[in-house]
Formats: sequence, C-alpha cells, structure tokens
Amino acid sequence: MTKILSTSIFFAAAASVAAPAMAEEVNVYSYRQPELIKPLTDAFTAETGIKVNVAYLQKGMVERLQAEGSRSPADMILTVDISRLAAVVNAGLTQPMESDTITANVPAQYRDPDNHWFGLTTRARIVYASKDRVADGEVTTYEDLADPKWAGRICTRSGTNAYNVALTSAVIEHHGVEGAKTWLEGVKSNLARKPQGNDRAQVKAIWAGECDISIGNTYYMGKMLSDDEQKEWADSVRIVFPEFEGKGTHVNISGVALTKSAPNKENAVRMMEFLTSPAAQEIYAKANFEYPIAPGTEADALVTGWGDFTADDVNLMTLAGHRSDALKITEEVDFDG
Repeated sequence: MTKILSTSIFFAAAASVAAPAMAEEVNVYSYRQPELIKPLTDAFTAETGIKVNVAYLQKGMVERLQAEGSRSPADMILTVDISRLAAVVNAGLTQPMESDTITANVPAQYRDPDNHWFGLTTRARIVYASKDRVADGEVTTYEDLADPKWAGRICTRSGTNAYNVALTSAVIEHHGVEGAKTWLEGVKSNLARKPQGNDRAQVKAIWAGECDISIGNTYYMGKMLSDDEQKEWADSVRIVFPEFEGKGTHVNISGVALTKSAPNKENAVRMMEFLTSPAAQEIYAKANFEYPIAPGTEADALVTGWGDFTADDVNLMTLAGHRSDALKITEEVDFDG
C-alpha cells in the first residue's frame, strides 16, 4: 500500500471514499517531500485563507486516481519529472485550464500544449567532472559522452531511471531513434562500472577515483554541499552544462495539473496561479536548488554560481512522447547489464 503522509487527514477510509468538498480548501496529491511543499502551502494559505491538504505519495498516483474516479478528493497534483506529468494526462485524469496569469508566468516549452499541466521550476541534467582529472572544455556536448576518449571514465545511475530516460528521449528528439541507440551504446562502452545508485553516488565515485565524470541533476550539488559528509564529494567536482549540438542543455521540470474531478476547482485554480507566480517560484526553487522559470525570476545565489546555460527549447511533452522508444533502446543495448 502506498505510504502517505498528510498535512491534514482528509482520507478517512479507503481510497475510493472521498471526503465532501469544502468551500475553502484545496486537496493536493504530490510526490515531492513535505519540506519542499510546506513553505508554499503556508504562503498560499496566509494570502488567501484557503486551507491546503497535501497527500504525500511515494508511488502509484495514477493508479490511485483511477481507483477513486469521479469521487477522488484530489483537486490537483504537484510532481516532478515530465514522464509523471504526462502519465497522469495520458491516463485521462486531468482537465485543461485556461489562465492568462499562468500563460504569462510559464514559457511555452514548460507547459502542456493543451494546457493540462504547467511547469514551476526546472533542473538541468548535467555532467559532474573531476576537478583534478578533467580539464575545462574536455566535455561540452551530450554527444561527447559517447566519444571513446571517455572509455572507463563515466559513472551513471540506471538507464531506466526516469531522469536518464528523459535525457535519452531528448537524444531521440535531436538524433532519431537509431542515432540515440548508437549514442547509448557509446556511453555504455565508456562506463567505469555498471549503472548503480543515485546521482549523488556517482559524485562519490568520482571523489573515490572510480570514474572521472558522471551524469546528474544540478540540484544534487546543493544537497551535497548542505551535508557534512557529502560536501567533500561535491568539492571534488565542478558542474559542466553540456548542450545538444546547437540546441541547449536538457532540463526537466516540476509541475502542476488540475485533476479531472477537482471538487474544489476554483480554489485549485487559485493555488495553481499562485504557485506559478514569480515569488512562489523563487521560494520553491530555493528550497530544492532549482531554477524558477517565470520571466524576471532568478535562482538562489548558490545555484547561479554554478554557471549560465541555455536550456533546450523543445516542449517537454514532445520528449514524453519518446519515452517508450527511449526505454526500448535502453533495454536493447542492455545499458544496465
């Protein structure tokens, strides 16, 4: 059974039994951690008087919403990774929403073309490079990662992890399925060890001398620097923002969507507009070392200190459409084997 924590107990019995809609509340399903969400819910409640109930899920959001159907208490979802947002949309569990406020705050590549989901913050999938063993300029593109010069020098987590599947989907977008398969084969041949662990484990491996570069999300640098044990790992590497040749750096998002049943739709729309506001984006981005996306916003000073980059401008829903092909070729090349 999915483990759930909640800021307010509004699920009293089985998942299929919904609490009655309340005039001044909004119910959220989220995969994100409580410490990332609470500053936002507190600020929204302080501004509007609307109570926010959050069910923190570890997995199974689509299945839960499907089981609850039209009786679901959930008004909106807040999650990370385009594949998770797309899964809820593709399952027919969301509804489109028109909002001039959100359109002004969320650039086109970070919102669903049919207005079913909207981005809040981004993170870049970048290269962590050893300060001692990798010179500036040695790796500049994602395509470089398949170069034989990196043989035995790359560490990464599983190729079927959502973050790496999204990156492979981006390779498909720019080079086609066969080009992406060739790229995956090249990256696999350059691995120092079988894919394992999370993004931080790869930086630890660089620190330990097991490899020289790794693939990871930017925000892990902030998390490592905030941990007494892991700070030493972080200090051993620098962040490199590779690009697809002429296309920019791959990014992924956290985002929100309005559920199909939404018993408190008006309040949910108000909260979604609040969350996409520049002030809320900056609060949220700072909490997890991410990048706000509203025009005129800035990331935290620590994050901006990692350097500038140009994000790939492909719409992320397009990348979600490549997910099945990305998984297929990852299995075909036996990337994790």
